[in-house]
Amino acid sequence: MDHPTNGRRELLARLPKVELHCHLLGTIRQPTMAAIAAKNRARTTREAIEQFYVRGEKPVGVLHIFRELETHILANTEDFYRIAYEYGESIAPHTVRYAEVFWNPTGTLKQTHLSYPELQGAILRGFSDAEHDFGVTCRLIPSIDRQASASEAVEMVQLVIVNRDANVIGIGMDYNEVDRPPELFTEAYALAKRHGLKATTHAGEFGMPWTNVETALTQLRVDRIDHGYTVLDNPELTARCAELSILFTVVPSNSYYLRTLTPEQWAIQHPIRHMARAGLQIHPNTDDPAFHLINPTQCWERMVTDFGYGLSDLRDFMCNGLSGAWIDEEMRRRWLREWTVEFDDLVAEAVVGVDRDDGESNTAEMNM
Repeated sequence: MDHPTNGRRELLARLPKVELHCHLLGTIRQPTMAAIAAKNRARTTREAIEQFYVRGEKPVGVLHIFRELETHILANTEDFYRIAYEYGESIAPHTVRYAEVFWNPTGTLKQTHLSYPELQGAILRGFSDAEHDFGVTCRLIPSIDRQASASEAVEMVQLVIVNRDANVIGIGMDYNEVDRPPELFTEAYALAKRHGLKATTHAGEFGMPWTNVETALTQLRVDRIDHGYTVLDNPELTARCAELSILFTVVPSNSYYLRTLTPEQWAIQHPIRHMARAGLQIHPNTDDPAFHLINPTQCWERMVTDFGYGLSDLRDFMCNGLSGAWIDEEMRRRWLREWTVEFDDLVAEAVVGVDRDDGESNTAEMNM
């Protein structure tokens, strides 16, 4: 291993990972979006597409990009197949072996002639072919568009149930949480739970109150929470979530805190720094990697460089992800057993490399 920073990134790239919080449309590569837009004669200009991938002081909002994709760019099943396949291809070099991917069908169904079965089938074919070619297993989580109506949410869940596939493992809910609290969607979640679907939701994002996290747990009866940062504002709720081993899928590149905290405050005051130290089970994820300009290795690296976590914490995060993944228990036990051994072996190898290269005793923990 050469320079410590390069050695750290190499180690983090090789660590086995799951990805549990990633949006399919947030993975689309810039050349892919441009090619699809040109093919479908979309009104979206190449210059506008270029701006989607700029993470500057005032980036284009991801929700705006998603609406542009739904309304003007994506037009046929081949588009969705390509995005799904390329996602599997993109995460394989980062040793992501299993991913659960969010997809919001409501907007696309409104804006195109495509049917739910066609869309779901195209995405699953993309995942299947990516698994064959790259060895990455991806599963699909159709998600409620919380800016749509409660009745549309129920309709979406009904579509999932009618077109049930073993590779569609649960439901989620995302898009703008402001003024759209989780209790609006109780009926849709109750329907999903009655039919044996797992459930998660974005809550406590965008600075929304901790009550949204509590409502998601008590009324929607979700199995895990996406983001959930404001849970820390209620120590009693934090302790309860810790006791119940609720998994929080966190996002180091989340844009809300980049906008609302100064660069000097960001790493110190960001809730992610404090969540694990408060006893919560957390797991780092890329969210919208194409637009956040991040990959899984960089995501895990930020947990170290920005939030001060060490290798033992990363090992815990890996195990948290496996514990919270929607996989069968036999696979969970096997992967926990195999991946922890692999993790420890990779760390031991990295320590030996540091000793050999530097000619002095060191530890991987220090090299973080």
